[in-house]
Amino acid sequence: MLIVEPRVFTDARGYFVETYNEQRYREAGIDTVFVQDNQSCSSYGVVRGLHFQKPPYTQAKLVSCTRGRVLDVAVDLRKGSSTFGRWFSVELSEENHRQFFIPKGFAHGFSVLSETAVFTYKCDNLYHPEAEGGLLLSDPDLAIDWQVPAEQRILSDKDTRHPQMADFQSPF
Repeated sequence: MLIVEPRVFTDARGYFVETYNEQRYREAGIDTVFVQDNQSCSSYGVVRGLHFQKPPYTQAKLVSCTRGRVLDVAVDLRKGSSTFGRWFSVELSEENHRQFFIPKGFAHGFSVLSETAVFTYKCDNLYHPEAEGGLLLSDPDLAIDWQVPAEQRILSDKDTRHPQMADFQSPF
């Protein structure tokens, strides 16, 4: 994983930021070819995740928040990895312009911390519904602090039925 902090140029008119430059990102260690861009808009309390695509349709993602503020979370699902089962988080916002690169083999999710948030994803593989996988975002063994009280979380029905880490068989 890698947190990218693009250069932001500000003046009286506002700001300009280069959100992707293949050469610059390669030099930073991201040699991924992106083939699909996605965008979602969500309100405060929405928690999406923890999602991944199973082989052979795994996805690496470069994510950012262009409006509002989110807590972005990635869980390492790679068997044999020294960080297997550990989660990592970063706050992404329209103010900090950070991007989070999530390699293949990680589950991904985010919680919306502002009134609304627009979230963008660059993916290196197309979405395949038959390869969809997930991990329970409220798994007590993971103990992810989503920074949204449990009683205020807005979840999809599907996201409440994913397996816990203890019952999970990693395909990676």
